[in-house]
Amino acid sequence: MNIANLLTQLVIPINFAMALLLLATVLLLFKKRKRAFSVTLIAVAWTWFWSMPAASIWLGGHLENQYTYQAAEHNPIADAIVVLGGHTANSRHNWFEAYDPEKTTTRIQRGASLYQAQRAPVIMVSGAALDGGTSEAQTMARYLKNQGIPSTAILIEEQSFTTRENALYSAKLLQEHQLHTVLLVTSALHMPRSAAAFRKENVQVIAAPVAPQITRPNASWLSIWLPSYQALNASRSIIKEYVGLLVYWIRGWI
Repeated sequence: MNIANLLTQLVIPINFAMALLLLATVLLLFKKRKRAFSVTLIAVAWTWFWSMPAASIWLGGHLENQYTYQAAEHNPIADAIVVLGGHTANSRHNWFEAYDPEKTTTRIQRGASLYQAQRAPVIMVSGAALDGGTSEAQTMARYLKNQGIPSTAILIEEQSFTTRENALYSAKLLQEHQLHTVLLVTSALHMPRSAAAFRKENVQVIAAPVAPQITRPNASWLSIWLPSYQALNASRSIIKEYVGLLVYWIRGWI
């Protein structure tokens, strides 16, 4: 487990709250009641904050809105399209709505639509085999071929397990094929870290994210301030991105 994933696991609301409650129990055993109360209060506040949809809309929306989503045909022309493996919130249309497979929009679907809109003559797919089986890149390449995209237009990078490796190995492959400007495809939430990592590898990036997923639900304004298990569970993706940005910045990867 890398540093970013370890820190993410530590500050995920449920994990963090359990750790703090354990600490509070120890403090109580040593008769440190005031400190135990303060620690418990922090645990409850942290969990309550992330359980409100408003928190996700605020902090997740800040990341998602750094790059504007445009219909495929409105994106500029580039040398290549690069699609990163992975899924954010199961590619659901809206974090706060029930999962509907009919409404999902995946990264590879976005990449295919850009290629079909003739935004670039080459499409690269990037991602290793996370479970030791077929790589994400191979799975995405198979989808592209099923959409009628020729094999000669598809480049496969299947060594990368992390965003940094996506950028590192993709940059090498792009350089080998003399491809300089790319339309980068990933989730809107993941785009700030991804774009920065690719630029660090001297790749000319044009962000072409999947449509934002963290949008206000069609309900009363009060609903976004009410605790929701769905919001609490989804918050880990937002926390992961902020932790990832911090770790990547510290390590000089962005």
